[in-house]
This record gives sequence, C-alpha cells and structure tokens, in this order.
Amino acid sequence: MSQARELLRSVRNLTLLRDLANTGGGLDSIADLVDNFLDSEAMALCIERFRRLPGGAAMLEQRYPPFQPDVEALERLPQGSLGHAYAGMIRRLNYDADFFRPRDTSTEALWLTQRIATTHDLHHVVAGFSTEPAGESGVLAITATQIGFPAFVLLNLLAGFRSFRLQPKELELISRAIAHGNRIGLQAAPLVAQKWEEGWEKPLSQWRSELGVQVAAAEPFSATY
Repeated sequence: MSQARELLRSVRNLTLLRDLANTGGGLDSIADLVDNFLDSEAMALCIERFRRLPGGAAMLEQRYPPFQPDVEALERLPQGSLGHAYAGMIRRLNYDADFFRPRDTSTEALWLTQRIATTHDLHHVVAGFSTEPAGESGVLAITATQIGFPAFVLLNLLAGFRSFRLQPKELELISRAIAHGNRIGLQAAPLVAQKWEEGWEKPLSQWRSELGVQVAAAEPFSATY
C-alpha cells in the first residue's frame, strides 16, 4: 500500500510540475505541491533533519507559536533592524497580511510546512536575495539544502530544467543563484530554526554575522533591504 501511495504521489507531482512549468509558478500549484508531500516519506525525512537542528526538536514539540508579524509595529523599529527591513519589504511588495493567519499545525508536518511558508519571505531579507525568479530559487535552495524540504527540492529542479529548455539565457543566472543558496545552506546556521520574533530589533547586519550568511551583493539576483 505504501508503494502504491508513493507512486500516486509521484504522478500527482508530475502533473503539478507540468502546470507550474506552463504557468511560470502559480501560487496555488506551489501550495498543492507542498501539500502533496505532507504525509510522504520525503517529508518524514525532512522532519527528522529539522529535529536534529539546534533547537529544532523543542520547536516541533512545543509547536512554536505561528509566525504573525505586526507589520505596523515593525515599521517603527530603527532603520537597519531586521524588523524594519522586513516590514519595508512587505509594504513595498504589497503582500497580503492575511497570509499570516494561523492555520492547522496539529501535526509536525503541518507545523513545519506552515513555519517554512510564513518565514520564506524573511529569508529573502536575511540572505539578501531578490524576489525575482532567480532570487526565489536562491532562497528555496537554502531550505532545500539545510533540511531537504521536498517541494523546494523539486521546484529548483524545475527551475533549472525550465530555464535550460525554455529560457536558456536565464540558465546561468538561475544556476548561480541556486549555487549561492546552496553555499549559504551548507555554511550558515539553519535559517528555518531561528526564532526571528525574539530578535526583530537586532540589526540585520548582526543577524547575518551571527548566522554566517554571506550576501552576494554584486549579483543580479541580490537585493538590498
């Protein structure tokens, strides 16, 4: 039964990847891809990797509270702080605050998926990646490298293949962004296990120094926050 379930999951993943390739990355299809892995063997391995991170087991067992940033309060923090930089990004891109509404976190897979989804944009700020396609791939690479989040692994495989097949001029940029994200993932402290909410006022530069994050400021996929 397990093999049959995994086979059906693989077929579903191929369908979702085809849709993503055709649409260029629709949010609904990405969410479906993430959800398709919730009860998978790949997700179980991802959870185990997260559990072995410093503080990871405690966050899982406590179901560390949902990520619910008060953007207005963060805007009032000093310039250069993590919170102020993050709030500026959210305002500039006009992101929907309702995205952070608490969701079901009754299982470890649901909690970890929710935590990754809601803190993904913050990883852009900390790692200095833009929100353009190459920057997105770079950020996905960090989490894919550090804990093997299955949907992000597949999305970057798709990004590389799609650029090779349909946009060959973008392949080098996508590849460099993913390589830099992989490098951060291997060298830096695990971003997904950080309690950002307890250090909004800390300077962004200090966060990067303490985590060991090196920003590729001269690259086209980088951004200043």
